[in-house]
Amino acid sequence: MSTDKSEDGGIEQNSTKSLEVAIGRQVRGFRKRLNLTVANVAKQAQLSSGMLSKIENGLTSPSLATLDSLANALHVPVTALFRGYEEQRDVTVIKAGEGLPIERRGSGAGHEYRLLGHTIGKPYTIEPYVITISDLSEVFPVFQHAGTELIYMLEGRVTYRHGDRNYLLEPGDSMFFDAEASHGPDEILELPCRYLSIIVSQSAD
Repeated sequence: MSTDKSEDGGIEQNSTKSLEVAIGRQVRGFRKRLNLTVANVAKQAQLSSGMLSKIENGLTSPSLATLDSLANALHVPVTALFRGYEEQRDVTVIKAGEGLPIERRGSGAGHEYRLLGHTIGKPYTIEPYVITISDLSEVFPVFQHAGTELIYMLEGRVTYRHGDRNYLLEPGDSMFFDAEASHGPDEILELPCRYLSIIVSQSAD
């Protein structure tokens, strides 16, 4: 079995095959939604039933002309045949203990932020972090930024400040708030303190 490799020696992903499979699934899905047989659609698209079957099973790369004919036969825009491929692109898997270390302004020793993923090309931004506080500090960071934030406590106990009020958070507790108000840990009651933070905001133009 041969494997294509890029110039730097890394394995090159067979994105063409993934695209063929995605298109095939879309074609089959639209055909079944219209309650049409392979023969019906093949005839309208001026294809053989065998060719349409290969397309639906991701076994061949249809030309642009063929895709246009299929789209007309299925009464959908050509771009609809690519949606399945586009929807499966954004996937991030972070193994336990991993994640991109982030240094946030105001944080000091004993405060670790690990970014678990981020959005690309969307009208909104989602930033999921795992935050670990392993040392007691006399001064804790205070944050204030655009968007909405969700905190879910995983370990430890902390009083968390939002505006002029403090809230006790223990494992299993969550806190959902407007992040434009000043917020941050006020007092650590039990170490280690670890919580999930998800920040959602509108992307900059």
